[in-house]
Amino acid sequence: MIEGSQLSNNPKREGKFSETLESHQYLGTLEELDGFCNEGKVKEAMEVLGLLVKQCHPVDLPRYLQLMWECGEAQSLQEAKSVHEHIIRSLSPLEVSTYNRIMEMYGKCGSMEDAFMVFNAMPTRNLTSWDTMMTWLADANGLGEDAIDLFTQFKKTVMKPDGRMFIGVLGDIDEGMLHFESMIKDYGIVPSMDHYVKVIDMLGSTGYLVEAFEFIEKMPLEPSVNIWETLMDLCRVHGHMELGDHCAELVEQLDPSRMNEQSKAGLLPVKPSDLAKQNEKKLASQSLLEVRSRVHEYRAGDRSHPNTDKLYAELRHLKEQMKEAGYIAETRFVLHDIDHESKEEALLAHSERLAIADGLLNSPVRSPIRIIKNLRVCGDCHTALKVISKIVGRELIIRDAKRFHHFKDGLCSCRDYW
Repeated sequence: MIEGSQLSNNPKREGKFSETLESHQYLGTLEELDGFCNEGKVKEAMEVLGLLVKQCHPVDLPRYLQLMWECGEAQSLQEAKSVHEHIIRSLSPLEVSTYNRIMEMYGKCGSMEDAFMVFNAMPTRNLTSWDTMMTWLADANGLGEDAIDLFTQFKKTVMKPDGRMFIGVLGDIDEGMLHFESMIKDYGIVPSMDHYVKVIDMLGSTGYLVEAFEFIEKMPLEPSVNIWETLMDLCRVHGHMELGDHCAELVEQLDPSRMNEQSKAGLLPVKPSDLAKQNEKKLASQSLLEVRSRVHEYRAGDRSHPNTDKLYAELRHLKEQMKEAGYIAETRFVLHDIDHESKEEALLAHSERLAIADGLLNSPVRSPIRIIKNLRVCGDCHTALKVISKIVGRELIIRDAKRFHHFKDGLCSCRDYW
């Protein structure tokens, strides 16, 4: 049993992932390895790598780097760990740059625990090592406090921070503004537009929308469309419609292409990148979970799974426990014109919940469960997953179209901004 689960976010690769590795017959050549890497077939590439190692056929660093990149793109944690083991055995001692790439691979897979293990074991570190850790902690995994703690450690070294590093530490509302001021006064770093966007995101995501607007008005640079779009989206998240509409007008003036029908209607828009992912997959809302080397795909309301009855029974059992814990379904996230009870049933059958139910039934007790979703997690599921994580005593790691969410003990790493 893979610890929790491991998955792919590329539909072209899913069919291959569902086959057992024993069904393949490969020669074990570098050409095969290159071919599978170019096609993004991580599991097949790893089997060929295993054959090459058994044959004592050397694999060079560029090929390992390509494999690490593919593991990160596919968010395949189990394969990432295997590549890491192979490269340690084959090419040690490693350069600092290689260690940095290994950490980045783990960051893309959502396992900052493994990234920290690499970071702590490095014989030497450079500025990129620290930058990489802070960036993946804060931006992709929502672990802003850990990024701040790491920055505190960094300041004890002889190295000087760069602008990229501050992008990673401008996420904690308690200390973020202090670091922003320190960046300018203590280190002489001139803030870029990316830094200003990060400050707006930091303030707005925690509800300080008026303060974010006032900060924009005092900026020494002309605010970009990204600034206003960020604040617009945050206003829609927190229900500050008047300020959100004002930002929307400015976004439309600066770049009309940023405004779709949802934005114009005062809703939180689906990003073009999200739409591209959705169109590429040609799927309804779905989640993927791998159990015992097989990938399971779920769609909202799906009843095609061989253990459908058990999955829904588990979800209904959880629902009763969740209600006892104070959970109230937010039926506004169901867009269909149906009665309240039917809306609750529809929320119960969202794809990520079906994947969670399967993971709970088919993975070791207390092990984490990893899921990839091709769209954003809806607000009700986000609340539900926090409650579920506390009830079952497990960490639920969900990678949606925006970021990794680490649900644990009733809390989420994104601090309720997704």
